[in-house]
Amino acid sequence: SYFTQHNEQYAKKVGKTATQKTYSRYELTKQRMIEFLQKEYKLSDIPVKEITVTHIENFYLYLRQECEVSNNTAMKFVQRFHTILLFAQKSGLSFIDPFGNFRFNFDKTDRGYLTQEEIDTIYYKEFKSKRLEHVRDAFIFSCYTGLPYCDIYTLSSEDIKIGVDGKKWIMKDRGKTGVESFIPLLQIPLDILAKYEGKLKDGRLLPVISNQKMNEYLAEIAAICQINKRITYHLARHSFATEICLTKGVPIESVSKMLGHTNIQTTQIYARVVDRKLSHDMNMLDRKLKNMQKGTTQNAV
Repeated sequence: SYFTQHNEQYAKKVGKTATQKTYSRYELTKQRMIEFLQKEYKLSDIPVKEITVTHIENFYLYLRQECEVSNNTAMKFVQRFHTILLFAQKSGLSFIDPFGNFRFNFDKTDRGYLTQEEIDTIYYKEFKSKRLEHVRDAFIFSCYTGLPYCDIYTLSSEDIKIGVDGKKWIMKDRGKTGVESFIPLLQIPLDILAKYEGKLKDGRLLPVISNQKMNEYLAEIAAICQINKRITYHLARHSFATEICLTKGVPIESVSKMLGHTNIQTTQIYARVVDRKLSHDMNMLDRKLKNMQKGTTQNAV
């Protein structure tokens, strides 16, 4: 099937321009599609040309009701299924894309992030354990570069180049999309790189362990630093986009380029968070000003 062909081709890209995580998601989508066809239509497979928008809508409902997943998760499954149909078209199969009549509706979700104060608390904390210190350093490096775990894991000296400004930049293809990220190295990430220079095996630049272990230790770090948030490695990327860049006035186009996004709409998610934060801050200011006015009026009386 085209699903199998696509996934086999995708598997060959893992570690180069694709991640194991995304490959696993395509495999799971294939499994869910097989289960759906068997349950709803008593079929083990279906010709691509026979797929209609009704099949797509029923697959979405199956995911929501039988698999009990959220709207956004179900939409992601359906999106991956669409990728398979596009793959079939690219492979030379001629058919009318049934997704022309399907609407993707994602619920808007805010991505969490750490404030500058929280980032500083983690960065300046002295840990008794080297293990936690190593995880902290890699995490903070991502807070100031926006690199996700898969790209930090493969980061090498070849990815660090001198930019047009004569300073060090990270210029690296994103493992997930293959799009190149251009990230100027600020002083904190430069200091972290200097700390580990020539001290790690295999030419590694940072002391990176498995993502699962990283997240376990980050939960420990959050508890020690008394930060009441669920800290995972990916939160560093969100914090970079939101707190380090957008709230400090870095244009969204620049943030998009540093994150290696294929389109600016993906970056807009972070801009919404900043808009809400701005609204919240202005409401707080409004309340303070009103209280001050009340106080002034009372004093006048």
